[in-house]
Amino acid sequence: MKQIIFCIALLSSSLHFLTAQQQHSISIDFSGFTTKEGVLFVGLYDSEENFLNHRFKEIAVPVNDLEVSVTLEGIPEGTYAVSAYHDVNDNGELDTRFFFIPKEPVGTSNNAKGRFGPPKFEDAKFSLNENSKLKIVMSLP
Repeated sequence: MKQIIFCIALLSSSLHFLTAQQQHSISIDFSGFTTKEGVLFVGLYDSEENFLNHRFKEIAVPVNDLEVSVTLEGIPEGTYAVSAYHDVNDNGELDTRFFFIPKEPVGTSNNAKGRFGPPKFEDAKFSLNENSKLKIVMSLP
């Protein structure tokens, strides 16, 4: 009986150790800012279905320089995409023109650009299987 309890405890701790090792971080360097005002909103998406709708993780940081770096931690292995916008006037939303064209700078992983709309998940996706470093250039569409 003691051996069974010991085996269960060992298996449980081994599974916890393996799960903990699979957590990674994503460091993202943003450039292309034209002003040191407002807030950078960053969203991490874990599937094509959720892309630009339901963020897996998100972070908002003040823009105090023309280059901004953020790190998202505790991310399991998988396929992801990043989308960000620079809320220049700090009103908490992405301001748009007619046909929902952004009036504020936006950026996406792989610097993917959309044609007649936002970029596609397929163009922005990347695989995370270890700590990653991305570079995204913010721009107006």
